[in-house]
Amino acid sequence: MRHTLCYSSLFCLYLRRFSPIAQTFQTVMKNIFRKGELFAAVFAALLLSACGEPQKSKSNWMAEDDVKVGIDETFQPIMEEIVQTFGMANPEANMKPLYASEDSVIRLLVNDSLRCCIATRPLDENEKKVVQSHTLGVKQVKVATDAIALIVNKENKDSLITLSEIKAIMRGEITRWEQLKRHQRSGELKVVFDHSASSTVRFMRDSLCDGKELKGNVFASEKGTNPSVIEMVKANPNLIGIVGVDWLKPKKESALADFSGLDVNVMRVSKSDEIYAQKFVRPYQYYIATADYPLLRSVYLIETDPRSKSFVRSFYFFVKGQKGQTIICNNSQLLPLSPVQVKDVSIK
Repeated sequence: MRHTLCYSSLFCLYLRRFSPIAQTFQTVMKNIFRKGELFAAVFAALLLSACGEPQKSKSNWMAEDDVKVGIDETFQPIMEEIVQTFGMANPEANMKPLYASEDSVIRLLVNDSLRCCIATRPLDENEKKVVQSHTLGVKQVKVATDAIALIVNKENKDSLITLSEIKAIMRGEITRWEQLKRHQRSGELKVVFDHSASSTVRFMRDSLCDGKELKGNVFASEKGTNPSVIEMVKANPNLIGIVGVDWLKPKKESALADFSGLDVNVMRVSKSDEIYAQKFVRPYQYYIATADYPLLRSVYLIETDPRSKSFVRSFYFFVKGQKGQTIICNNSQLLPLSPVQVKDVSIK
């Protein structure tokens, strides 16, 4: 914090030190005022008032160091690392991440309760108009590609599924394991998501059900989180869990090139139903890059801060820049927007 001491403060200290002089000064001021020298009197009043008031700390929003960023909770694992790294590089910045549903963070941004967010869609035209009504501009850019992973219990050997079968499950047309072409299990098939307002549910509804509500044996997890979905799948062989792929990676580990060591099985998905064209793949970064894995969505960084120089603006450029993109590439299962190097990895 900067400390300043004005000349009036020094003079005030001097007056307080020598009280007889202070009394003489007050007498002179009275005489000046009586003579009608109003300007001098006002100046003296301002001088005395300045002596009695301490310097105020900055409170203007134009100078605040708070970085309030709303983050779709699907991306909490990687965004925690990015927020921490940016905060360490900028210790003056007061990092205030909010992890919530996509609908919530976008609503907060549009209503000007925060000015930066991470979501799986850009603002639509109506939302932009609301932001502009606050005399704010909108910057939004794609920063990564995410994948939706389907997971099953370790005891469940049914690990192959086609995109059309996933659509049928979400529409309530497939409700039993034996309805799948490559099934080994039988009985009721249930699907569990994090919660009904999540971006994952919106993606499945919009991309697989033409915007209509999900049907069949589809329900939210007990705690409404991605980790809760994983725990429920670990306990129930009849479940298919739907999670953001980055939640599969253990904390503080680099991007996984093999899911075999996990506590759950990650299903292989094929875009095609045609036997000659089928290619069953898991949501590794490589198959996200080649788009062979079909359940993909974009990740957007949106910012509305009007200040040309602020930590919010710096955070925006950090995430979309080389440093942020490198963190996404190395420390998550997401695919960064920047070009990546493909390496051959032997998987046993």
